[in-house]
Amino acid sequence: MDYRSIDHRCLLNLVVAIVLVAVLSPPVLVANANGLKVGYYRHTCPEAEAIVSAAVAKAVRANPGIAPSLIRMHFHDCFVRGCDGSILIDSTPGNQAEKDSPANNPSLQGFEVIDEAKSTLEAKCPNVVSCADILAFAARDSAYLAGGLIWEVEAGRKDGRISRASDIPGNIPSPQFNVKQLKQNFAAKHMSQEEMVTLSGAHSIGVSHCSSFSASRLYNFSGTGDQDPSMDTKLAFALKAKCPNPNSNSNSDPTVPLDSTPRRLDEKYYLDLQVKRGVLNSDQTLMSNPSTSRMVKINSKYPSVWRKKFGRAIVKMGAIDVLTGSQGEIRKNCRIIN
Repeated sequence: MDYRSIDHRCLLNLVVAIVLVAVLSPPVLVANANGLKVGYYRHTCPEAEAIVSAAVAKAVRANPGIAPSLIRMHFHDCFVRGCDGSILIDSTPGNQAEKDSPANNPSLQGFEVIDEAKSTLEAKCPNVVSCADILAFAARDSAYLAGGLIWEVEAGRKDGRISRASDIPGNIPSPQFNVKQLKQNFAAKHMSQEEMVTLSGAHSIGVSHCSSFSASRLYNFSGTGDQDPSMDTKLAFALKAKCPNPNSNSNSDPTVPLDSTPRRLDEKYYLDLQVKRGVLNSDQTLMSNPSTSRMVKINSKYPSVWRKKFGRAIVKMGAIDVLTGSQGEIRKNCRIIN
C-alpha cells in the first residue's frame, strides 16, 4: 500500500478494525499484573480508539512520514521513564524536555496528531483518556496503515509529570550500538533478544538523518578514514552522494530511507540486512552475531510470523514501567502537566 493511496475506504477499514478489537473482543474482567487491559475505555469512552484512528489516518494521508514517527515516538516514550507520555511534554524555560533531546529533535514528527486526537477526546470524554494511551493507539494504527499489522492495545496508563532530556542517554539505544550493547539496553527494560530483533523491524519504514551514521559508516570507520566494510559498496556510494562528509564543515543533514521499501512496514528490512544494506550500525550489526543473524533470516523467511511477533513484542514494550491507578495523571493537554 502506497501512503498516497490511503483514502476514505482505507480509513473506514482501519476504524472498523479498531472498533472490532475494542468492542467485540471478549470482555476483560481482570486487569493484567501491570494494571493494563484490552478494552479499557469500552464503557467510559467507547469511541476512544476510533477517534485516535481517524486522526492518525488523516495525518498519514497528508504526510507519509507520520506513520514511522509515531511508532518510534511510542518506543522512545516507553524506554525513558516507562510508557507515561513524557515524550509529549513541551520544554519550559527551566527544563529541556525529552522531545527536545538530539535523539528526538528534529527526527520525531506527529506531536500535532496526538494533540488533535486529545482535543477531540476531551470534548467527547473529558479527563478520561490518557496521552500515553493515545500514543499507544496511534502507534498501532500507524503500523496498520504502513503494513496491515494490527494488535490489541492494552490501555489504562496514566501520564507522567516529569520529562527531562537528560534522561535520554543510557535509555534510548544509539544508532552506533553493536549487538552486545543492544542486548544490554533491551534487557534493562526486561525485553528479550528476540523481541529486540523483532522490534528492530520497525526500521523497515521511515528515514534517518545522515548524522546518525555517516561519520562511522561512510567516511571514517574505526578511525581508518574508510567506509564500513559491513556496508554494501553500492549503497555506500549512493549514500555518500546524499550525505556530506562530517569534516566538510557542511551544516546540511539530509535524510535517507532506512530500507528499500521506506513506505511499507514489511520484511524487506531483514532481507536488506542479509546483503549488507542496513543503513544504521545498530541494524546491520544484527548480522554480526550468529544468534541474531538467525533471527533476521527467520523473520525474512516467515513474514507472517514476524508480524505476529511484532504485535506481541510491542504490547510487552507498551507495559514498561507504566503508571496506573492513582499514579500519575490524565493530562488535559498532552504538552503540559496539569
